[in-house]
Amino acid sequence: MKKAIFIDRDGTLLCEPADEQIDALDKVVFVPGAISGLKALTGLGYELVMASNQDGLGTPAFPEETFWPAQNLLQRTMEGEGVVFDDILIDPSFPADKSPNRKPGTGMFGKYLDGSYDLAASWVVGDRETDRQLAENLGAQALLVGEKSWAEIAETIRSSARSATVARKTGETDIYVRVDLDGKGASGVDTGLKFFDHMLTQLIHHGGIALEIKCKGDLEVDEHHTIEDVGIALGVALRQALGDKRGIDRYGFALPMDESRAIVLLDFGGRSELVWDVQFTREYVGDVPTEMFKHFFKSLSDAMRANLYVQARGENNHHLAEGIFKAFARSLKQAVRRDVFSYDLPSSKGLL
Repeated sequence: MKKAIFIDRDGTLLCEPADEQIDALDKVVFVPGAISGLKALTGLGYELVMASNQDGLGTPAFPEETFWPAQNLLQRTMEGEGVVFDDILIDPSFPADKSPNRKPGTGMFGKYLDGSYDLAASWVVGDRETDRQLAENLGAQALLVGEKSWAEIAETIRSSARSATVARKTGETDIYVRVDLDGKGASGVDTGLKFFDHMLTQLIHHGGIALEIKCKGDLEVDEHHTIEDVGIALGVALRQALGDKRGIDRYGFALPMDESRAIVLLDFGGRSELVWDVQFTREYVGDVPTEMFKHFFKSLSDAMRANLYVQARGENNHHLAEGIFKAFARSLKQAVRRDVFSYDLPSSKGLL
C-alpha cells in the first residue's frame, strides 16, 4: 500500500507573516530546516503532498494567471534541492467552520481515502492543532513544527518509516502481510499450514522484525499456491520497507542448530538470485512438502530483489528446515540494520 506525508504550507514550510497571507515575493521566507528536512525524507517510499487552506500564494488550479509567483518560487526552490511534491492541495473555501474541504476536514483529501493508502503509516506535518486534528481524522500520525525542529521531524519519520503493508489477492490466495523492520507493532502468522507458520515465526523471534501474515489459500488443491504467494508478498513487503536502502548493512549470516548447520548469505543488491544447496530426506515436514522450501525462498528472493545463498546439512529434517529459517532471519536482521548516524547508500554504483 502507498504512504504519504501531508505537509502544511504556511507556518510549516514558509514562515507565516502577521497578516497570514504570503501574497508577495518579499514574504517568501522558508521555515529553518524545512528544505533539508524534506530532502532527508525523499526516497523513503512516501508521496509528498502539500496542503493548505490559504490561497495567498496562488494555486496551480489557475495556471493562466501570471501574478502568483510566490507559489512557483516555493516549488522551484524545493525542486532545485531535489524535493518534488507528488500532489498540491489548496482549497481556501469559506466559511471555515462549514466547508468539509477546510482542514481539519478531510474533504480535499478524498483520493487518499480510497483504501489504497496505508494512512496509519502516513504522516501530517504542520504547525497548528488543526493539523493534529487533521491527522486524527485521516487516521495518520502527526508532527508539529514548534514542538519539534524540522531535523527532529525528519529523523522521527526516517526512524519509523521502515514498514510496509501488502495485500495480494488472486484466484488462488488472499494474503495480507505487514512488516516493520524495527520490530514495531503486532506480530502473528496464520497461513493454514502449521509447520509453515512455525517457520515464518522464526523471522519474528530471530530477525527482530514485527511481522503479520494472514493467508487464505486453496489448500484443498495443494500447498503450492499458499507457500509461493506468501513468499512473493513477504518479499515485496520487505523490499518496500527498505525504501532506498540508505544506511543499511546490506549483507549477512550463518547458524548452527543441533546436529544441523545452515548458512544463509544475503545481499539486498537489487538483483535476484537463489543458490540452493540443501538435501531433504523426507517428502514432508509436518504439513509442508520439503520441495516447497526451495520454491518459497526462490519466490522470496525474486520479490525482494536480493541474492540469496542457502546451504544446509543435517540428519533431522525438522532441524534442517528450522535452521534455514533461523539463519535467514539472522541474515535479514544483520542486512537491514541501519546506521542512524549515516544514510550513505551501501553501493559504489550509487543505486541499489
